[in-house]
Amino acid sequence: MSTTPASFEHPLLPPPHVREKPAFGAAGIPIAVAALALALAALGLVGVGIAGLADELSIGHGLAVTAIVFGGLVFLAAAITMGGLTMVSPGEAQVVQFLGRYVGTVRLDGLRWVNPFTTRRKVSTRIRNHETAVMKVNDADGNPIEIAAVVVWQVQDTARAVFEVDDFIAFVAIQTETAVRHIATTYPYDAHDAEGTLSLRDNADEITQRLSAEIAARVEAAGVGVIESRITHLAYAPEIAGAMLRRQQAGAVVAARQRIVDGAVGMVEAALDRLAEHEVVELDEERKAAMVSNLLVVLCSDREAQPVVNTGSLYH
Repeated sequence: MSTTPASFEHPLLPPPHVREKPAFGAAGIPIAVAALALALAALGLVGVGIAGLADELSIGHGLAVTAIVFGGLVFLAAAITMGGLTMVSPGEAQVVQFLGRYVGTVRLDGLRWVNPFTTRRKVSTRIRNHETAVMKVNDADGNPIEIAAVVVWQVQDTARAVFEVDDFIAFVAIQTETAVRHIATTYPYDAHDAEGTLSLRDNADEITQRLSAEIAARVEAAGVGVIESRITHLAYAPEIAGAMLRRQQAGAVVAARQRIVDGAVGMVEAALDRLAEHEVVELDEERKAAMVSNLLVVLCSDREAQPVVNTGSLYH
């Protein structure tokens, strides 16, 4: 039975105060054209008013002043209207606030128009990756190991990314490092033939799935979604690397010897069965024992066997 946990306890995070919603807006090009036309008309009215005050036009002093004032107001309105134009590039979003209150997010790319009295903050929604530094931690067996990982992530809720945490990029980096450390201390580097136990080295797919799930749970508060995570570096710490290498080599030697012995025993059994089947020679128990001993020595030895000529009998 496995002693490793199937999941981890998710951190208790407060419920989000805001969630992303579309901001009220309109296509920016028609409004930009209209605002530009109003600005030109306003400049024309101001020019007419100035000309009237200079007695170049017979429109009267009062109408000239009215034209200047009205033209100035129209130009101010056009300038305020143009202040609501915002450019949204592909892979970006604009988080819109009005008097400090979140009113929505503009995700549609191109020239857009929103309330000109709002403030806008650009947030990238492109896919990003973060690679942790090589960290030295102790695994579940207490052995010091070095581990590093990379996580591929993307902002999914711009409102939570901006308002739920101070800096969502730094938040993702710290939570990723925390998750990697927790995974490294939860599982052993090597199971050492312990049946049913997951290990960092032998169960890479299962470990990375659990790492992705843990990182996703930790960064959910920031409106971030995890696409993939992978362990990029995994090794014993230098102070025990030599001892662990000798242990692995010893295990490999034992496994090889076990396979050689299993094969040799099978070959001896087959030889005895064929000799008895074809009645080549009749062997008593003592001769069978001597033959088995000689065959095992020949088959299991790591050196070439040296033949010995027996000039006597088996019993003398």
